[in-house]
Amino acid sequence: MQYEIRGTILQTVEVTLEAGESVYTQSGGMAWMSANIDMTSGMKGGLMGALGRAMSGSSIFLVDYTCKADVGKVTFAAEYPGHILPLQLGAGQYMIAQKDAFLAGESTVKLEIFFQRKLGAGLFGGEGFFLQKINGPGMAWVQLSGEITEYNLGPGENLRVDPGHVAMFEPTVSFDITMVKGITNILFAGEGLFLASLTGPGRIWLQSMPIVNLARRLIPYLPIKRGS
Repeated sequence: MQYEIRGTILQTVEVTLEAGESVYTQSGGMAWMSANIDMTSGMKGGLMGALGRAMSGSSIFLVDYTCKADVGKVTFAAEYPGHILPLQLGAGQYMIAQKDAFLAGESTVKLEIFFQRKLGAGLFGGEGFFLQKINGPGMAWVQLSGEITEYNLGPGENLRVDPGHVAMFEPTVSFDITMVKGITNILFAGEGLFLASLTGPGRIWLQSMPIVNLARRLIPYLPIKRGS
């Protein structure tokens, strides 16, 4: 299996499969494919697995793409401006990502729900109580919005982040919520009441333009339907 990520801010990933190799994505994730790719839809993990994926921003049905013979290609497109990141996960290794981050993965990769156990993080962390857990072994690709900055936090090292900018982190990173100090900061800084508190060790990936922020910026430019 080989892959190539193309584009700048509206990226695609083209996966080249040999006979018998397979990848899967969410409903509607495929952009184009060669004629020797077989497509099969189903609910991986049964009903409970499907409902869990729905709560974490994924589709209930997942679609497998398998190369029937020779060499085939299947291309997946990001749903919004940003970047596609490859994840090579080992056995037992997993990543925790924002809702709808998962784009595609090898058949050995498991997509599950991650429940945010800390009350404050669940209520005010920007993504709610349910995140995506992407389990190895295998290759997976995630879609994150805007430009991406990666930090490798040392043990005890802490970074305060506007919650919507937290895109993905390793499970060794502690994710919590801290309240903004100072009434003037709360009222006039424009950052809201809470910030995400990320403490190492481990890697984190931050996104420059959360899709919800982009949507808010576009609202003033949308046409308004006026009554007759």
